[in-house]
Amino acid sequence: MIAEPDGPEDRLRRFATIWSRAVFPVTSTSSTRPEFEEQLLPLARRLSEALLARAFDADEGRAVGAALVDAHCTDPEALSRTLDCVDAYLVLYCGGDGDQEGLRARSARLQHAMAAGFAQALRERTLAEQEAIAQAALQAQGVVAQALHATEARFRAVFEGAAIGIGMADLDGNILQVNGALLRMFGVSEQTMRGRNVMEWTHPDDAPQTWRLYDELVRGEREHYHLEKAFYRPDGTVLWTNLTVSLLRDADGSPQYQLALMEDTTERRLLNLRLRYEATHDALTGLPNRTFFFERLEKALGAGKGQRFGLCYLDLDGFKTVNDSLGHAAGDRLLVEVADRLQSCATAPGEMVARLGGDEFVALTTGPDTQREVDELATRIMNALLAPISVDGRELTVRGSIGIVEGPAGERSPAEVLRSADITMYRAKSAGGNRFELADPEADARAITRHGLTTALPTALERGEFFIEYQPLVHLGDGSVRGAEALVRWLHPQHGVLGPDRFIPLAEHTGLIVPLGRWVLEQSVRQAREWRELHGGVGAVGPLRINVNLSPCQLTHPGLVQDTVDILERTGVEPDALCLEVTESALIGANDDLLKPLRRLAEMGVDIALDDFGTGYSNLANLRRLPVSVLKLDRSFTQSMQQFPADPVDLKIVEGIVSLAHSLDLAVTVEGVETGAQAEQLRLLGCDTAQGWYYARPGPPERLHELALADATG
Repeated sequence: MIAEPDGPEDRLRRFATIWSRAVFPVTSTSSTRPEFEEQLLPLARRLSEALLARAFDADEGRAVGAALVDAHCTDPEALSRTLDCVDAYLVLYCGGDGDQEGLRARSARLQHAMAAGFAQALRERTLAEQEAIAQAALQAQGVVAQALHATEARFRAVFEGAAIGIGMADLDGNILQVNGALLRMFGVSEQTMRGRNVMEWTHPDDAPQTWRLYDELVRGEREHYHLEKAFYRPDGTVLWTNLTVSLLRDADGSPQYQLALMEDTTERRLLNLRLRYEATHDALTGLPNRTFFFERLEKALGAGKGQRFGLCYLDLDGFKTVNDSLGHAAGDRLLVEVADRLQSCATAPGEMVARLGGDEFVALTTGPDTQREVDELATRIMNALLAPISVDGRELTVRGSIGIVEGPAGERSPAEVLRSADITMYRAKSAGGNRFELADPEADARAITRHGLTTALPTALERGEFFIEYQPLVHLGDGSVRGAEALVRWLHPQHGVLGPDRFIPLAEHTGLIVPLGRWVLEQSVRQAREWRELHGGVGAVGPLRINVNLSPCQLTHPGLVQDTVDILERTGVEPDALCLEVTESALIGANDDLLKPLRRLAEMGVDIALDDFGTGYSNLANLRRLPVSVLKLDRSFTQSMQQFPADPVDLKIVEGIVSLAHSLDLAVTVEGVETGAQAEQLRLLGCDTAQGWYYARPGPPERLHELALADATG
C-alpha cells in the first residue's frame, strides 16, 4: 500500500526516525542507525495503535518497553530518552484529530506501562544472567577443594567479565575476592573491599529477615537466598541492589564459602519511585490523588480498636463560574492556591489533604480523638479560604462546602465513608454553601433512597407503575360535584405507594416530568371523556371537568400546546373539559414568551388555574395580564376557619381576595377544606368551589362517579 503524502504512515515514519535518532547513541547494538530505525518502526506502530484504540491496553505499552530491552536498549538513558520522545511526539504525529487532552492522558499511561515493561524485562534478563553465573559458580565449588586449577580459567573469565557484582567471603563474613563490577558499584579499591566484613553492611532499610537468612545460610541450613538490600557507599550515598547469596560446599558437602551476586538497581528504584509518585499525586497541585487517598483511608479504617478517623469532603462553591468567565487556566491557578492553603491546614501527625478531582478536595485525620480534631480541621479549612485569591490581577473570593464524616475505625468501607461525606457536602451546599455539616445517617439514607428513586423513574413509566387518583371539586353553593383534580401516584415495587411530593421534584430534575406529565394529561382527559359519557344529561350542573397540574418544566417545553391539542383531538374531548393548574411561583415575573403557550390554550377554551395563590408574593396587579380564569387559594389562608370563631384577619384577607378575583372575572377554588364549619364560612365569603377531605380523599375514578351520580339524583 502506498501512503498518501503526509498521511498516517508518513507521520508514523517521522516519529520512528525521531525516536531512533534520540536513542541510537546510547544503544549497544551492531546495527546502523537506519537499521535500528527499522527495528523501532513496528514498535512505533504498536504505540500508535494503542494510543488510538477504543479501550486502553497497558499490555501494549509493557510489550514495547520489553522489546526495547530485546533491541539492546538496556542503558537507563535509553529508557529516559524514549519516554521523553513519546511524551513530546507520539500525540503530535500519531494522534490525528482526536481529543488532544484525552490522548495526552493516554500517552502518559502508555509511558508508565513502557517503563514498567522495560524494568521487568531488564530484571528478567539480569536474573537469567545471575542464574547462569550462579550455576557456573556451583559447578566450580567442588573444584575449589579438589581441582581448582582445572576450572580456574573459566571461572575467572565469568567472574571478571560479568556485568553484575560478584564477591566471595568465608563463613565468618571476611571478604576474600570481588570482581571489578562490584568495585565500581561501591566506588572503592579492591584492597579497601578485602579489608571489610559482611556484617558491617547493615542499613536502616534492611528487611527484618535479612540477617536471619544470612545466619541460616552460613550455618548450612539453606543453600541460597534472594532479597533487595541497600548499602552505604563511602561517600554516604545509598546503593540499592538485588542481592543473591549462595552457599558453596566442599567435596564432603560441608559449608565452605558464601558467594554474593549483586545487581545495581539504584536507577531503576529511582525511576519506580518517580512513576509511583506520578501515579499517586495530582499533576496540577502536587497533592496526593484519589488513588493515594483511598490507600490511606483504607489503612485508617483498618486500624486497631480504639482508633477513629475524621474526614472533610470539600467542594468549592461557584468554581464553574470561574472557569466559564476567566478560563480554565485561571481556574487551574486558583486550584493550586487553594491546594497550598489546604496543605497548610493539615500538618499534624495523622493528617493529610488530597485532591479527588476537579474542585473536590478531602482532608483526613486519624487518632483516638478525631471527634474534636475533625471539627478543628474543618474550621481551619474554612478560615484558610477567607482571604481573597489573586488570579490574573483579579481578587477572587473563594468559598467552600464541607461534609464531615467521623467515627470509629473498622465499621465502614472507604466507599461508604466517601459516599456519606459526598452526600453531607451536598447537604451543606444546598443549605447555602460556605459552611460545613456533620454526616447524619438518616439524611444519608434519605439521599440514597432519593437516588434509587431517581434511577428507577425512567423504567417505572415504561412498566406502568404510575396511576392516578382523583379528588372531587365541589360547588360551595349547591354542594354538587363539578369535577376533580388528577393526582399521580407511584406504586413502587419496594416502597409501596408514593405521593407526588416524593418523586415529582426528582422527575423535574431529570427531565422525566415532560413524558410523565404528558401521560398524566392523556389519562386524565380520557377519564373526563368517560365521565361525560356516563353522566350524559343527568343533573343540571353540566359535565364533569378535569384539573391537571403543570410543572414549571412542562410550562417551558416547546411541545406543550401541540401535545395538549393532540390529546384533546385524539380523545374527542372539548377544551372546556380541561383545566390546567400552574403554581403561582412558576408565573412570578413571567415574560410574554413564557405566557404565550398558556394564552394559546386559554384562547382554545382550556381553563388555566393559578395554584397555591398567596404563597408567591406576586403583585396582584399582575393578575390582569395572566391568562388565568381560576384562582386556587392556598390552604394556609383558611386553616383557621376549621375552628370557631375563625381568625378575623384571615376572614378579611380571604374576603378581599375573593372580591378582587370576582372583579377580574376569576373563579375562586379553596384547597384543604376539612370541616363543615370551614366549608360554610367559605361559602358565605363567596368562594366558588372547594376540595378537601371534608368532601372526599383522593381515590379511584369510580368513587367520583358515584359521588357525582348521588348529587345528580338527589
